[in-house]
Amino acid sequence: MVKVELGGCSSFVKEFDYKEYVGKALAAFDVLESEKGAGNDFLGWKTLPVDIPESLIADCEAIKADWQKRGVDLAVVIGIGGSYLGARCAIEALSHQFVRPEGTIRIAFAGNNLSEDYLAELMDLVEQSNTACVVISKSGTTTEPAVAFRIVKDYLEKKYGKAEAAERTVAITDAKKGALKTLSTQEGYRTFVVPDNVGGRFSVLTPVGLLPIVLAGFDVRAMLKGAADERAELLKKGEKNAAVEYAAMRNLFYSKLGKKVEVLVNYNPKFQYLGEWWKQLYGESEGKDLKGIFPASVNFTTDLHSVGQFIQEGDRVMFETVVKVEKAQRSIVIGSDEQNLDQLNYLAGQHVEHCNAMAALGTKLAHIDGGVPQIEVAVEKIDAYNLGSIFYFFEFACGISAYVLGVNPFNQPGVEAYKKNMFALLRKPGYEAETEQILKRI
Repeated sequence: MVKVELGGCSSFVKEFDYKEYVGKALAAFDVLESEKGAGNDFLGWKTLPVDIPESLIADCEAIKADWQKRGVDLAVVIGIGGSYLGARCAIEALSHQFVRPEGTIRIAFAGNNLSEDYLAELMDLVEQSNTACVVISKSGTTTEPAVAFRIVKDYLEKKYGKAEAAERTVAITDAKKGALKTLSTQEGYRTFVVPDNVGGRFSVLTPVGLLPIVLAGFDVRAMLKGAADERAELLKKGEKNAAVEYAAMRNLFYSKLGKKVEVLVNYNPKFQYLGEWWKQLYGESEGKDLKGIFPASVNFTTDLHSVGQFIQEGDRVMFETVVKVEKAQRSIVIGSDEQNLDQLNYLAGQHVEHCNAMAALGTKLAHIDGGVPQIEVAVEKIDAYNLGSIFYFFEFACGISAYVLGVNPFNQPGVEAYKKNMFALLRKPGYEAETEQILKRI
């Protein structure tokens, strides 16, 4: 279960102010649970941990087994935003950082940018591999994934033939409509449904996240169990509810102390993509109506040697949320050296993770002294169960926090602004008037 520790905030806030914001968070909890707030038609994520049928997991496993029989050793997962960040977070966290076990399917991600170099290098990998593809898009027309899928689809059909390419392609898309659904029906792709009532950034526990995680060889049943257990805890309304505590404190920092930047900190590089997933979750959910806390992330101790200077002594606009992992999975002990030229013999016999923990504690004290409050969000260890728990915790807390802020957590109207300009500049049919207007500005 996720635990929230607020001791690093106590010197910055008054007790009565915190109580006020706990009250606001509890009221927002009621709005979320009543399902009568803004965006209430996108609350399907709330029950996903207990709603996902065993048959869906079995279908994911069947695709993995089929592809392994075909010799597939690379699955290209095509999607952008919530269509890939949750899966990438889980796979990066659970994978060995340097070695891919023999006989497993490697996952490569595409469709999350428009870099020609990236796509060309991806195709270098595809050409060296026995490849299959998962394409994730509600509409099938979002530019970044559509471009990547067109290129990968063309390659698969030329190399394997249309019939075999279809067996190597899975689409995760709308149940009834859209370009990708139409193509899937025409080509005979196996499909999974993106639920209508689950937005992309809340979709990690749908087939959007579950299929890639299964293909990579990880235990989604344990992940769903962790999310279900976390859900059971968070449904217990009260001042000590972890999501209420987190939402209350971060909104207090924002509204009372002018802390407009939240920095998500990890001390384990396996959680780098947790920061990327979290930034989308909170950035798209809260950044609207000229409101919102700007989400940033850092990897410590690495970034203590870069942006650590700014965090320590720069503009006091930020607070930190540290994701603390209580137990390392592996064991490495520092040895003794007769010459001791590096002057590390005082650490001989210590576990490296002990040094990491002391670095975290030392940083906490220094940053608090420097005027940076710190929230801690703790999990026992990095495994599928605890990942499910932390995914659900941040999603639930996000709903509460956005309602405290007074915005709809489940829409993202601002995302469309760049697309209109891009389509006009690319001279997409139907955007002629916009093209003329933009050409006058540049």
